[in-house]
Amino acid sequence: MTTTAYVLAIVLDLFFLFIGARFLLQPRPAAAGYGVPAKPDGDAAYLTVKGLRDGAFALLGLALIAFVGARAEAWYMLIVAIAPLGDTLIVLRHGGTKAVAFGIHFATAIVVLISAGLLFAV
Repeated sequence: MTTTAYVLAIVLDLFFLFIGARFLLQPRPAAAGYGVPAKPDGDAAYLTVKGLRDGAFALLGLALIAFVGARAEAWYMLIVAIAPLGDTLIVLRHGGTKAVAFGIHFATAIVVLISAGLLFAV
């Protein structure tokens, strides 16, 4: 179970790093994948902020697991689960589909919570 807990946490952190990089490098396609497409004449700065935030959160998670340990990463994952839960509501409130809201964001929150539980059990 220890290996599974660590691997899942690292994979999730790397996934969040990928999402952050995508918002920095390809902001409009990333926004469409998020479930709420960006307006063509909208302010791209907000998409950059999301990319930077996601990337920074991912690096923090990787640093915690590398330098502090499983318990710190577990608390981090527990708190970070708030972001995809909030994303679920954002997509629903702003015209996104239920499939994206629940199939991507809510499912991600569940996997992050599972990761937290596994890390607490280590």
